[in-house]
Amino acid sequence: MAGEEINEDYPVEIHEYLSTFENSIGAVDEMLKTMMSVSRNELLQKLDPLEQAKVDLVSAYTLNSMFWVYLATQGVNPKEHPVKQELERIRVYMNRVKEITDKKKAGKLDKGAAARFVKNALWEPKPKNALKVANKGKSKN
Repeated sequence: MAGEEINEDYPVEIHEYLSTFENSIGAVDEMLKTMMSVSRNELLQKLDPLEQAKVDLVSAYTLNSMFWVYLATQGVNPKEHPVKQELERIRVYMNRVKEITDKKKAGKLDKGAAARFVKNALWEPKPKNALKVANKGKSKN
């Protein structure tokens, strides 16, 4: 940014924001070129179904987010446009995929071992007959 020429078509205060925006657009462009270099079928064949769902959801969310920005640049309020409901719908599905992923990562419970652990950890009172026998042995001495 040090060697960049500042254009007088816009206020100087927003130059840094515009430079950052331009860099972000360049990064998005590079990412899209990378994604487009491999056919979708080749990419999806290498992934399991859960990963395929993640790729599809991220792609849909990204596309709709870019449309949201486009609407904003055109003076349309995206909050009043159907794209908002679409983004929310995609977000719900992304949360479902996250729940499934978290369930897969969660450890399995060995119910038998847990029952034995709890049973051995609990205090069990001795039967009343055992106490009487123990007391008789002490009183004779």
